[in-house]
Amino acid sequence: MQAISHPRMTPWVTRLIIANAVVLLLLETVFTSEGAFRALAFDPGDALARPWTFATYMFVHADLLHLLANSLGLWLLGSAVEQRLGGEKFLLYYLYCGVGAAVFALLLSRFAVVAPFVGASGAVLGLAVALAVLWPDAEMVLMPIPIPMKARTFAILLVAFNAIMALPFLRRGSNIAYEAHLGGALFGYLFFRLQSFGPESTLPRRLAQRPVMAQPGAAEAERSRRVPAAASPASLPSRGAGADPVAREMDRVLDKISAEGLASLTPDERRFLDDIAKQKRQQLN
Repeated sequence: MQAISHPRMTPWVTRLIIANAVVLLLLETVFTSEGAFRALAFDPGDALARPWTFATYMFVHADLLHLLANSLGLWLLGSAVEQRLGGEKFLLYYLYCGVGAAVFALLLSRFAVVAPFVGASGAVLGLAVALAVLWPDAEMVLMPIPIPMKARTFAILLVAFNAIMALPFLRRGSNIAYEAHLGGALFGYLFFRLQSFGPESTLPRRLAQRPVMAQPGAAEAERSRRVPAAASPASLPSRGAGADPVAREMDRVLDKISAEGLASLTPDERRFLDDIAKQKRQQLN
């Protein structure tokens, strides 16, 4: 089972944590009035009259402990996701989950009472869903009790816990916005469904880096080794007489990954790589 390591904080994870800390510092030292806090918080009752709060609330935290908890989750879950998606797409995904959490809370407020809330927890829960989709079988260890579990199991338990705690008879007296957490997770799941992202485990490991061929003769040997004979060339367009279209398509996709990153692949290119990986596994079995 693959394990998810805890890498160094990636650029946008670092910037988001700093932005959250700066906002808390300003609210504690400069803009100390209750009105400043409420102007940035998300309140389903008047959110449409204050549309900026769909985004600003996720940068506001109630206190230092609230900030530290979300910063820890952002680091542990977000760094791996940013490395996989790339900085720009990661930032868009994070903001999308945060805004989605607010939208879900607004819709839910039509049927139940949803109190005003702040914090990045909805976006952080979206990162947990991202791990579950990208690395479903990767092993995670929950601290302080070292309980290993798959990323998929972790995300399911996290969502289930928030769903249970959102029940009115259980959350009585709690100021935690469990509804927003669920909204972030839901919108994160929809993001990957719409983007047609597949799990990391279905991609060949060597696709992470394009091999560099030292000699022209060795290139053909390496190509024939890494492209399975069971692949059907009829399903791909031929680029030249006598050439293997599967090998040519594989080379093109590998070159694209090397130049633009894994996140640049289209759904069709990802399905092509998935087919190659499945055929590899069938050959090994």
